[in-house]
Amino acid sequence: MRKSDKKRSSSLLGAPVRVPLKWLAATVALAVVATTGPATADGPDHGPVADTAQQAEPGYGVEPGDGQGHEPGVEPTPERAPTSEVSWLSFPGGVFAVDSLGHTVRYRACDGDTGRVADPGMRVAAGVASGAVVVGGTAYRYRVPLVGRAEGTLEVIQRHRSPTTLTGVVVTSPQPPTDPIAGARLFPLSGQLARVVADASLNPAGVTVRDLSGRYGDQQIAVNGSLRPKAASVIKLWILVELLRRVDCGQVALDDGVLVTPEDVVGGTGQLQFETFPQVVTLHRLAQYLIKYSDNVAANVLITYLGGFAPVNALIDSMNQRSTILARRMLDSAAAQRGEENYTSPDDVVSLLGAVWDGEILTPASRDLMIGFMREQTLNTKIPAALPPGVPVAHKTGDLPDASHDVGYYLIPGTETAVAFLTAGPMATGDETVRRMARTVYDFLVTPSSGAVEE
Repeated sequence: MRKSDKKRSSSLLGAPVRVPLKWLAATVALAVVATTGPATADGPDHGPVADTAQQAEPGYGVEPGDGQGHEPGVEPTPERAPTSEVSWLSFPGGVFAVDSLGHTVRYRACDGDTGRVADPGMRVAAGVASGAVVVGGTAYRYRVPLVGRAEGTLEVIQRHRSPTTLTGVVVTSPQPPTDPIAGARLFPLSGQLARVVADASLNPAGVTVRDLSGRYGDQQIAVNGSLRPKAASVIKLWILVELLRRVDCGQVALDDGVLVTPEDVVGGTGQLQFETFPQVVTLHRLAQYLIKYSDNVAANVLITYLGGFAPVNALIDSMNQRSTILARRMLDSAAAQRGEENYTSPDDVVSLLGAVWDGEILTPASRDLMIGFMREQTLNTKIPAALPPGVPVAHKTGDLPDASHDVGYYLIPGTETAVAFLTAGPMATGDETVRRMARTVYDFLVTPSSGAVEE
């Protein structure tokens, strides 16, 4: 599915078009009514080497402060650097994340994870972050551009071993377009989506769209792309990616079995809850059911199997996805009442989907498996229901009483696109808002004259 002739570019042009709701406030009054309370279902450059391994200041995956001054049902986005200040280097078997504003880095690969590490000697010049840190006797010397699609390098130096030099593509959120002129043809879609968002008086909504086909120069646009509602079952995508990353590393195999006990059974969406336990279930079936049926039992079993929330949040942090966090299991009402909740944003979802599609976080085989599971999705009342029958999509829903989402890929040949439609507020009206956004994107993509640039 990845375009074999896709070109890498270090262009600074073509930042995503964002249309905040406040731009429309002069003409549209938005009444925000959202269901509150806990959810009860997940368904219906080199300076001196810094010899330090201490963790940086909180802020990666840490919940925000007092939560005042934001729309009901939507968490404020945590403090974060502009997208031009954070990037991560994708190389076979791992990533190296850089925050040039916070002067922190993180190496996470098959052979280990440094955690988020401070590098006070980091140099930032001409759009490149460079430096070195030593963690556990291993030195990491890096040169990482802060522009996506550029090439970065990382040298791993261990005692009594020859240095290893890793090179790879730099990923930012968003990735810059490969062709800004073609990308401009996607801009009118943002206006159309802004109207849909403005009309959703009961549901704060956000949408991010990224061209994957090259037809629109791999441009990304967003309307309220930083909206941060409860993630609902969309968080299961990160659980799956962390599992498949371990498969790619050779640490686990999908035919390995996991003992599932009666104590693991929860309700909501899914099929495993109707089976007899204890029984051994393969990782493959858990992974498939996690997406195909949005299975809550599979989600909770996989969270435990992976080692809890920390590994999934480490994955999220390594990709600099600051709005996303896994903080509770599925159907854990007690955790929800304590304020422990899962969150994400349209921008973070598309950041993940784009990295998967481009083979930047998973191998091609695991990427194809994941997208295949998403094509098998059985909960089809949103994106698929909004499109004509037979339109190929691969997607993942998310539902709570106060959230309705659908995210994934439009797989129309020659017009492949990643989308994330997220809403807060009442689920029923959120469903309709998602369908309207989904159809708006589809109509734009299939209209021959769409995206024409005015002279």
